[in-house]
Amino acid sequence: MTAITIFGKGNMGTVIGQNFEDAGNQVNFINSNSEVDQIGDIVVFAVPYGAVEGIISKNKDKFAGKIIIDITNPVDFETFDGLVVDADSSAAQVIATALPEAAVVKGFNTNFGGTLAAKKVADSHQTTVLLASDDAEAKETVTKALEGSCLAVIDAGALKRARELEAIGFLQISLAAAEKISWTGGFGVFK
Repeated sequence: MTAITIFGKGNMGTVIGQNFEDAGNQVNFINSNSEVDQIGDIVVFAVPYGAVEGIISKNKDKFAGKIIIDITNPVDFETFDGLVVDADSSAAQVIATALPEAAVVKGFNTNFGGTLAAKKVADSHQTTVLLASDDAEAKETVTKALEGSCLAVIDAGALKRARELEAIGFLQISLAAAEKISWTGGFGVFK
């Protein structure tokens, strides 16, 4: 059993927490403005990208030695026409720079809450969580913590792959917002 702390209890935070609980882990939730006393070994940022900086500035010392899962897609919601991070970077890389003593993992950002709850994409294919990180042990820890959740997990490579994962997440959000796919649909990964 792993202790998981999730910042944010919206749709994504709740369903990610449920998957970790389904796999036998202990989950607690923290609102982005709450005081933080103790956090688990794995911390999930299930908040909009714009809220992450405030969470880090308030709690930076508590994140040392922890695995941080960044689920954000840094979409420019004013124009809905791009990402708000540099073209050669990602939200996860920005977070890793801000938290050098933590192991940052990009994950869950290519999934919709509906596919994580149903554990299927379009009611037909197993939901796959893609993980990117420069810390292989952190990815393995997250993968083991999800065993028993009925989700597939694939190691997508180094943290620099987060840029591509965020582009996929952005495209999927754009398609759903334009009603070209449903919020229970999306991209699938097949082995």
